Amino acid sequence: MLSSVLIANRGEIACRIARTAKRMRMRTIAVYSDADANALHVRMCDEAYPIGPAPARESYLVIATLIEAAKKARADCVHPGYGFLSENADFAEACARAGLVFVGPSPDAIRAMGLKDRAKALMEKAGVPVVPGYHGEQQDPKFLKRKAYEIGYPVLIKAVAGGGGKGMRRVDKHADFDDALDGAMREAGSAFGDSRVLIERYVSAPRHIEMQVFADRQGNTIHLNERDCSLQRRHQKVIEEAPAPGMTPQVRDAMGQAAVAAAKAVGYSGAGTVEFIVDGENGLRPDGFWFMEMNTRLQVEHPVTESVTGLDLVEWQFRVANGETLPATQEEIALRGHAVEARIYAEDPERGFLPSTGKIVALEFPEDGSVRVDSGIESGGEISPYYDPMIAKVIAHAPTREAALEKLAGALDRTTVAGPRTNVGFLAALCRAREFQNGRFDTGFIDRNLTALLAGTQQFDHAAIARGAMHLLERDRSRLAGRRDPEAPDSPWDVADAFQLSGPRVSAISLVVDGKPARAEIVYSPAGPVLTVEGVAPDPRAAVIETGEAVYVMRQSRQTLLRLGYVAADEADQGEGGGTIRAPMHGKVLALLVETGARIAKGHPVAIIEAMKMEHTLTAPCDGTISDVRVAAGAQVPEGAAIAVIAADAQD
Repeated sequence: MLSSVLIANRGEIACRIARTAKRMRMRTIAVYSDADANALHVRMCDEAYPIGPAPARESYLVIATLIEAAKKARADCVHPGYGFLSENADFAEACARAGLVFVGPSPDAIRAMGLKDRAKALMEKAGVPVVPGYHGEQQDPKFLKRKAYEIGYPVLIKAVAGGGGKGMRRVDKHADFDDALDGAMREAGSAFGDSRVLIERYVSAPRHIEMQVFADRQGNTIHLNERDCSLQRRHQKVIEEAPAPGMTPQVRDAMGQAAVAAAKAVGYSGAGTVEFIVDGENGLRPDGFWFMEMNTRLQVEHPVTESVTGLDLVEWQFRVANGETLPATQEEIALRGHAVEARIYAEDPERGFLPSTGKIVALEFPEDGSVRVDSGIESGGEISPYYDPMIAKVIAHAPTREAALEKLAGALDRTTVAGPRTNVGFLAALCRAREFQNGRFDTGFIDRNLTALLAGTQQFDHAAIARGAMHLLERDRSRLAGRRDPEAPDSPWDVADAFQLSGPRVSAISLVVDGKPARAEIVYSPAGPVLTVEGVAPDPRAAVIETGEAVYVMRQSRQTLLRLGYVAADEADQGEGGGTIRAPMHGKVLALLVETGARIAKGHPVAIIEAMKMEHTLTAPCDGTISDVRVAAGAQVPEGAAIAVIAADAQD
């Protein structure tokens, strides 16, 4: 048996692989960039080796450095995890040349499925149904635009070399095609080093259902049933479950056979996922699904398959890599109950899901064993702008789908993440959404229900602010009491009673809440002082977490940060009156679209920032003139950094 493994990945992925490897009594070897020197996966493994600076292209994506680390550690094999180099045929070949076992499929299989256009052509030959579209080599924009017209709108532009929603654009009108193609190609080139795209017909009411496949080197290939990954945002999965709602034995058998045929067509070995787009408008049918792509690696959502089958897929990967036959036949694969997984991300649903970075001040999950939690970070850890912003996966398993969703929602309610903004409350709302619970959903469900799912801009949580203000005042009162001179005479201003010559005694307390000014009031009555914010009393159930002079208040899965004091005038949001356009997250300025002195209209693009592998366009909040540009293209900027200043037009 393989006795040692270098895990060529980081975070939750590396921790997940290390857990199984340790159970199998393998020596675990971690690698880390400068940003990850103190990361959990580094401490969890038996050994760890530095591989370079924080940017992935200078560390986790440098094949030669990883091979050198594996040789130095005398590793038997290399597990690529998922993401980074997990689907890189050159990396698999480099491992083989170095005498290292690559825990994954052959380089030929990776190449065959790595480019979507070639994979679809191969699937057509194998008899696997494929979505109609253009999958050829011609990349001239005018030619692609003509093909889109021939296919019929709406269409999807998809990166040939990519996945995870990067380099993907939906286009509904012929007039919008040029801009969408330009953005898709630019994003694909940045994410994958390959700007080529393909064009496909957009399936109405689509559902995303995938089949987990496994194959050994002796030619045995089976599937481990399906997962439904239709709850997506920006083409990225948010909640996954197994089995798929509405699945019938006939559709499962047809889809499973197609997935096995796809794997056999490329001589596959190891763990893989065959992804299908399904026409969900009229229910699941044996003739209503089409091949999208095959991921030649383990998937982020593999825990739901493990939950309903009772298998450890990472162990299976190691056994296949060791040359063993599959541990079970198709007939022996069980399907027990229902499992649902939610991905907790460092992002702000109230600001368009912008990535959020910074120190994790507090991180707590349910400790009663009711759910599985896969995470690669702890309290005190840092969410870096260099990598994927996922904090953890929470997986609930129960006899029924209804019970699994209820268990997951309850676990999310009891999850605390303070520091960066997160989508925890949004995920809980998803679990409780009536249509989703009833199985009436598709890949556009989230976009259609943003307001109902609490993802729109929210007002201040006055009960949370009041709770935090009370805590801050009590803390400051205790500090003052500790510093008071015991021999000093009592002051009448220290008396917290209701005495006042005219009317009730009221004090106003200035606050800064999430960077904006707010105010609390204290009314002194015969019964004692009463603190409110906009007439709302403190919620005593809200949790308060201290961080320096400020506090985080956690209430109903929502985070509020506040401190005593005022917002400085030059930092205030000037809104419609013009002012400074600031970076909403830490990232890299890909392009500046304006220059000093330029006239600009409200909504006009000002700059494009790349963060967490996605592009974000900053637009003008008003009509006016660019009076100053504060950064250069290519610069790394922190959250809140000034990008440009607009002098607003005078209002009539």
